Amino acid sequence: MSLYQKNLGKIGEDLALDYLKSHRFSILEKNFHSKFGEIDIVAEKNHCLYFIEVKTRSNLNHGAPFEAVNKRKIYHIKKAAQYYLLKNDYPDYKLKVGVFSILMMGEKPEIKFWENIDS
Repeated sequence: MSLYQKNLGKIGEDLALDYLKSHRFSILEKNFHSKFGEIDIVAEKNHCLYFIEVKTRSNLNHGAPFEAVNKRKIYHIKKAAQYYLLKNDYPDYKLKVGVFSILMMGEKPEIKFWENIDS
């Protein structure tokens, strides 16, 4: 991954964190790593745990950012989420997989958030 891509990803994650905080989510983890993969953000709101993937792009040459979150990626997020739950105690919490799609074209980023892509 190039330095440009890493910086773009970091900007996207920061925008996602700002969005979540402004919508009263509590941030529990950033960049949680496991042998199953990484979860960009783990957040909590209203007794729900959100395992969130952030995809950021600067153009549409390879499609919209959310299009990169395929079934395989969702599978890895769920496996990493299960590992997270083994390491942390959150009984009786509802679990959701969320996706941020951030497009950095023009003056203002286009931010879309799906809170539960698995329902």
